[in-house]
Amino acid sequence: MADHSAQQRAKQPRTALAGPYGHPFHPILITVPIGAWIAVVIFDLAAIFTDDAEVFARGAVWLTGIGIVGALVAALFGFLDYAQLAAGTKAKRTATIHMALNLLVTALFLIAFLVRQATGYQDLSVVGFILSIIGLGLLSASGYLGGMLAYHYGVRVADEQTQSEGFR
Repeated sequence: MADHSAQQRAKQPRTALAGPYGHPFHPILITVPIGAWIAVVIFDLAAIFTDDAEVFARGAVWLTGIGIVGALVAALFGFLDYAQLAAGTKAKRTATIHMALNLLVTALFLIAFLVRQATGYQDLSVVGFILSIIGLGLLSASGYLGGMLAYHYGVRVADEQTQSEGFR
């Protein structure tokens, strides 16, 4: 049986900076790096299939950087939620793997950013493209775990009594 107090604690914000009860900021902030990094791959594909690769190669570099900054901001808010999880729980273990994967993904995109910068903008950076594909694959796994934290374990989600107000 789950420790009810640990479960309730995981639903509460650690600080107002994490977002109000039932409305954490971390999930909305992750849309920036996810969107940017998906767009990187789209720009890379456009660089492959168009005559003007430079425009898309330059865009991919910018989008990679935007995603890195967005990921670091999202990570700060995610850590506030992580700190509310009780040690030794499935939720904490899942969140630790989620966090480790996200740090790995961010590191891969940082390396891709540096490789893209060194390659220049004249053509597609093949190594940057490969790192971005790997990063998106790992990001998908991490997203699955993030969904498990919110939708299965209810981390930072309002309790059932509060949720039931929408069904009256």
